[in-house]
Amino acid sequence: MQLTNCLVFDGDCREAFETYARIFGGEITAMMSNADMPPEAQNAWAAERPDKIVHAWLQIGDQALMGSDCPPEYLEPVGGFSVGFHTDDPAEAQRVFEALAEGGKIKAPFGPTFWSPAFGMTIDRFGTPWMINTNPKTAAA
Repeated sequence: MQLTNCLVFDGDCREAFETYARIFGGEITAMMSNADMPPEAQNAWAAERPDKIVHAWLQIGDQALMGSDCPPEYLEPVGGFSVGFHTDDPAEAQRVFEALAEGGKIKAPFGPTFWSPAFGMTIDRFGTPWMINTNPKTAAA
């Protein structure tokens, strides 16, 4: 079983996924636009916005993100979740945090917390909320 976040965008899914692939070193394995839909699946919105994405898949190691552009009449503000990124390397966490924060909004500055040597929260320029966390070192048994 796999749980996968599906991110919804206001027309910039392609740009967001290309950015995420670069930041995380992932591979976009699917990127289908409205124009790629079979004729029987087309609707008025798809015809008006042929370049918008109906399905994207970004594979990052054994994890993945899905995404699509949302028809404007169905788009709702994002709330109640964050995409989490966890690593053992504080420098890698900081690199990812800074890349995601560029052009976005920092919600919690990157730095140490009582549970993590390096943690931060940001909303990227595409509107996706992120929590970047460094796993604490554990004492050897």
